[in-house]
Amino acid sequence: MELLNIALPKGRLGEKVYARFKAAGYPCPSIEEENRKLIFENPEAGVRYFWVKPSDAAIYVERGAADIGVAGKDILLEYEPEVYELADLGLGKCRMCVAAKKDFRDRMDRVLRVATKFPHIAGGYYASLSREIDIIHLNGSIEIAPILGLSDVIVDIVETGKTLLENDLEPKETIVPISARLIANRVSYKFKHEQIMELCRRMEALSEKG
Repeated sequence: MELLNIALPKGRLGEKVYARFKAAGYPCPSIEEENRKLIFENPEAGVRYFWVKPSDAAIYVERGAADIGVAGKDILLEYEPEVYELADLGLGKCRMCVAAKKDFRDRMDRVLRVATKFPHIAGGYYASLSREIDIIHLNGSIEIAPILGLSDVIVDIVETGKTLLENDLEPKETIVPISARLIANRVSYKFKHEQIMELCRRMEALSEKG
C-alpha cells in the first residue's frame, strides 16, 4: 500500500490535529518522541507525516508534495489554492472580524482605510457591501494600525478578543467563522481515492463524537 503523505501545521493546532489522526487509527510513534525531525513514517498505518508552517500546508497539498493536509479556512479563502476541501475538523475555531476603536463610526463620505494580513478576504467583504476602501497590507502587529492612525479598521482573526481589548479595540462585524479543514490534492484524490475517503470518514466520525 502506498503511503499517504500528510502535511501537518506546526504548533498547538498541529498537535491537536495529529491527536485526531491518531485517534482515527493513523498513529506514528516517532512523531511523539523528543526530536527535531520534520518527516515521520508509519508504514503499518500507511502514513507519512511532515510538519510545515501553517500557512504553507495548502501549498504542499496543491503542489502534490502532500496528498492531504490541514489548513485554516482563512488560508483557503485568502489564497484560493486548487485543492479539495474534504471536511471541517472543528479544531482551531476562531473568526475573521472587522475591528476598530470602541468609539469608531464609519463615515460613508470618505474612503475607509483597512489594515490587514488578508487583503483578498477584506477586499471581497467590502466589495459585497459596495464600500470603497484603501487596503493597507501588513504582516504583523495589525492591532496598532488604528491606534497610530494608519488605518480606520483592521480585518484580522479573532480568537478570544483579548488582544483587541488590551489595545482598546473591539470586534465590529464577523466576516466568516474560521476552523481547520482537511484538504486533498486533486490528483491524489483521484489516484488514492479509497485511502483518502476512508481517512476522511474516520476523521468525520470523530468530529461528530465531539
